[in-house]
Amino acid sequence: MSRRVVCLRHGQTLWNAEHRFQGHSDISLDETGIAQAARAASLLASLRPSMIVSSDLRRAFDTASALGRLAGLDVAVDKDLRERGGGEWEGLTRQEISAGWPLEYAAWDAPGGEHVFDVAERVSSSIRRWAAELDPDGLLVVASHGAAIRLGVARLLGLPEELWSALGGLGNCSWSVLEEGRRGWRLLEHNAGTLPEPIQSDDSPEATQP
Repeated sequence: MSRRVVCLRHGQTLWNAEHRFQGHSDISLDETGIAQAARAASLLASLRPSMIVSSDLRRAFDTASALGRLAGLDVAVDKDLRERGGGEWEGLTRQEISAGWPLEYAAWDAPGGEHVFDVAERVSSSIRRWAAELDPDGLLVVASHGAAIRLGVARLLGLPEELWSALGGLGNCSWSVLEEGRRGWRLLEHNAGTLPEPIQSDDSPEATQP
């Protein structure tokens, strides 16, 4: 029996479709995003989550609410699960950003935006805080944002900052699954769109022996 966390990225928005930097801008789900949230909810509800917590931005909260309705759970809100702040880049496309800030674009460091370490720290701390309220076999669903989840998961796993980019991004309404093991948190699935399956392998003490 172990605690698990599903980190769910929000559904598509118009700005996603237009490849605009969203950051803290409060953009709603579009029709595709609403359908994506409904599909994700239908799958994740079968896992019988114990708790659902969301970023305060509506694209994440509406995604979480679709699951909450099926699972019969209220959705808690935590501002620490917000996306990385984009400063002067919010609302701009990658082409506009690269043209206006070529050096900053190369480093992906928005003027007036948040540093990746600060995002990783607040998101991972939020996940730890909410997971601590779970029963030993509980499941927490965290509805958040692409960069926020990637950075928070990397920090939660204890990866050094220079390796954070080794974790790829998440598609809209895809998720990552974390499990609390004897030596801390471990990543079971990343950028998934299907339900997690039990794993038995030779590097696990729970593996079935021949």
